Amino acid sequence: MIELTSGDGRSFSAYRAEPTDAPKGAVVVLPDVYGVTPHLQKEVEGFAAQGYVAIAPALAPQEGESDGPSVTTALQDIQATVDAVKGVGKVAIVGYDWGGYLAYVSANSLSDVACAISYYPAGISEERWVKRKIPTLLHLPENDPSLPMEEIVQFRAQRPDVSAFSYPEARNGFNFDAAESFNEAAAQSARERTLFWISQYVEGQKPIALKNSGSYAQAKVDKKKKKSGDDMGPPDA
Repeated sequence: MIELTSGDGRSFSAYRAEPTDAPKGAVVVLPDVYGVTPHLQKEVEGFAAQGYVAIAPALAPQEGESDGPSVTTALQDIQATVDAVKGVGKVAIVGYDWGGYLAYVSANSLSDVACAISYYPAGISEERWVKRKIPTLLHLPENDPSLPMEEIVQFRAQRPDVSAFSYPEARNGFNFDAAESFNEAAAQSARERTLFWISQYVEGQKPIALKNSGSYAQAKVDKKKKKSGDDMGPPDA
């Protein structure tokens, strides 16, 4: 672990991993409420193995925040984390559960962030009113009582500028390989899409024509009807 300093002078720790070769950019990995666990460290190391400087801040509460940091406090720490790695190139933010919510909020709140990716973001349905300032990707489980499909549909209708994929039979935490909710097929598919997204907006590679590419697409979008339930696609005109 390393130590970082937030904008208000607080110190907090972070787990950082370096790629073996020259970095292609950076990925800030935001934890769920359990913090920088061995599983999250594995995620950080996985992004480093793909060629990015990867770092996960331990989002700690300030005095008086007994149940966890406020969103304001967390965003200050996330900005400091972005600032710590932006010197290597463009920065993506990837978050899980509560960290997924923070990643989504970061897209409109922080500076020097190229794109945001959220896995099963808690509370996301309450954040559907404001257009995104940077490319934003969501991975949404279809079997999650805390985020019913009708809310996913409403979110998608309100936010066509967000690329949102849903995963049949997947539950909250489907990416956590040690959890009962782990879904290997969903995790693999989401991982491929996440790495594709980062390669486009961090490395600057030319995007391919993904069906669900939101308003940020630089290639034509396939207009054919979807064949599976996981690609939500932009709403029909």
